[in-house]
Amino acid sequence: MDENRAPIVPYVYIKHNGIVRDANPVRVVSSCNLEIYTFPFDVQNCTYTFRSYIHHVSDIRIILGKKVEDILKRSISVLSTEGEWELMDIKSSKFKLSSFDQGESNPYDELCFYIILRRRATLYVVNLLIPSCFLITVDLFSFLLPPQNVDRSSFKMTLILGYSVFLLIINNLLPVTGSTIPLINVFFAICLALMVASLLETILITNLLVAPCNFHPVPGWVRVLVLRFMGTLVWLPQKSREDKIILNPVARETDVKVCPLVLVERQVQTGEPGKMWAEADDPALVELRNLGNELQSIRLQVAQHVDGNQISQDWMQVGYIIDRLLFGVYCIFITFSFIVILSICSNSYNQ
Repeated sequence: MDENRAPIVPYVYIKHNGIVRDANPVRVVSSCNLEIYTFPFDVQNCTYTFRSYIHHVSDIRIILGKKVEDILKRSISVLSTEGEWELMDIKSSKFKLSSFDQGESNPYDELCFYIILRRRATLYVVNLLIPSCFLITVDLFSFLLPPQNVDRSSFKMTLILGYSVFLLIINNLLPVTGSTIPLINVFFAICLALMVASLLETILITNLLVAPCNFHPVPGWVRVLVLRFMGTLVWLPQKSREDKIILNPVARETDVKVCPLVLVERQVQTGEPGKMWAEADDPALVELRNLGNELQSIRLQVAQHVDGNQISQDWMQVGYIIDRLLFGVYCIFITFSFIVILSICSNSYNQ
């Protein structure tokens, strides 16, 4: 408690019934332990205790001169400044404390006042919560930008830079004293963490969509965790593989054209040894073997191309699933934060 700086009044009031009233004003400057967990929607309860440590109740009796309701109305009327705090209620309690030497025969009088104050949160809602919600909402809608056509990472980096400057500016508005960390600080930290996570996810998605052919096949645990479990969770199930066989339409016209080739091959394989070596130098047979080797190489190249496309599609599917999963986390966080802010605000104004 600070030193009393109230002016000294050298007068007393004497009534006809013998009561002497000493209206000596006292200026009390004290501190209050703040509970700032629900800042800026916090309600504080400050306690002021008045008692005598020397005189017993036989010497000094401490009583209320007015009703608590009248004191509250008077206090609200004399509050000339519309500052950060709003006076909500004043309550009082009187106790009798017994001493060790005299027991309960001659106790001490003690009078406690409970002053309930509520913080005016309009300034902090306009300067803290609304700009932060705007920035996190813009970052949320940036997921709608196609990462393969638009440089989404530059846009997110600009948002992170702007949000960091915003946190530096509002640092003076946040409370620096209290027994706990305010919930709004946790909200700002989670918003910044989500923005950084979305930037890292955008870099990963861009890498997967631009050069997926350079990656190895998708590992088994990624296929199970991401493609199956997370894909089902975000409504992007894995597409079933279908082996496509391309048939030559000319070969369907008649089967007679294929029969001579088959007969020649069978004659080479089942013919007599002398005859087989005699026909080995046949130009037609050599040409057919070269054609078969070329068709085999073409088939291998087509198979490699199909496998490469499948690997690319798998990694692109992994990127799309992670992108939608983080988008869902963003939506859940914004919805949950909005519900918590509304509940805390409603509880603050209902008290």
